[in-house]
Amino acid sequence: MIPQIPENPYLLLTPGPLSTSKTVRGAMTRDWCTWDDDYKQIVQKIREELLALSGGGDQYTTVLMQGSGTFAVESVMWTCLKPDSKILVLSNGAYGKRMGKIVQMIGISHRVLSWEEGQQPDPDQVEEILQTDPTITHIGMVHSETTTGMLNRYEPHARLAEKYGKIFILDAMSSFGGIPLDITAPKVDLLISSANKCIQGVPGFGFVIARKEVLESCKGNSRSHSLDLYDQWDAMEQDKGKWRFTSPTHTVRAFLQAITELYEEGGIAARHERYWANHHSLIKGMAAVDVRPFLQEEDRSPIITAFVEPESSSFGFGKLYNRLKAEGFVIYPGKVSHAATFRIGHIGHVFPEDFERLGAALQKIRFW
Repeated sequence: MIPQIPENPYLLLTPGPLSTSKTVRGAMTRDWCTWDDDYKQIVQKIREELLALSGGGDQYTTVLMQGSGTFAVESVMWTCLKPDSKILVLSNGAYGKRMGKIVQMIGISHRVLSWEEGQQPDPDQVEEILQTDPTITHIGMVHSETTTGMLNRYEPHARLAEKYGKIFILDAMSSFGGIPLDITAPKVDLLISSANKCIQGVPGFGFVIARKEVLESCKGNSRSHSLDLYDQWDAMEQDKGKWRFTSPTHTVRAFLQAITELYEEGGIAARHERYWANHHSLIKGMAAVDVRPFLQEEDRSPIITAFVEPESSSFGFGKLYNRLKAEGFVIYPGKVSHAATFRIGHIGHVFPEDFERLGAALQKIRFW
């Protein structure tokens, strides 16, 4: 006898994978043939809806890519950076550093401009570099830097890219679908995100919303076969909704359900409001047990919050993790390089009342 799969024993308070609705999970209970028109229509519907959510219009297109969000980031770099390209990567956390590592391993000329974790990228410094180094062709940065929970103000940098004629790449992995933005104002040439973030699907693929003119210019450029974003897009355009290689069919169908539920909630604006309500409920509960956020209020995001570990000798993240897990909550370890922190996410199928329960659990288990 096949054992029954139990209900989720805890909420995932992480930046993804995250807690999903029963109906999103339920959408994965049937199988699909990737060649059938009914499945390809699902893929096309997703592509159309993502484009609509971005505000891109006819100048933009959408392409889905198997794998984690990092696969999608790497596909952009392999495909859109040419042998004579030079990218300026703006980094103030682990995911900016990861973008820099990817381009380094590809062997493309690059420069990483770094700030302290918890410090906003400075557009004046960026402009100074653009004025003195005309060989730069691309600018890349992270929107929601989940290392700290900082929401980077990407707009000044996108405007600089347009002013100086550079291609602007935005890693909006953990922000797209949960934070309102218009991909055309200021212009983002390539926006990257993933199924298992703010749209509240499950892991399995990422996606890129690209300006057509930029993507079309990348034909034949990629030195990676599986990560060739142009070829993936061309396949989906020529045989509407067809992936080049085996697609994550169950994840794809769940993602369409997740998009439906996003609209039912009231769209990105309503989801953004809920995520902020989750954040404020979390901050209140943590303050009650004398735990403070790592970032100042003006830099925090509605996605995830990093907290400074209490200085008490009795505190240990492992102890906190296990006790909260027993209470029905899973949190994230810290990623800040120069401070002892841990992180709690507020995206996914979670609500302010869940964070009120978390606050009560913290009062119950407090050991510091």
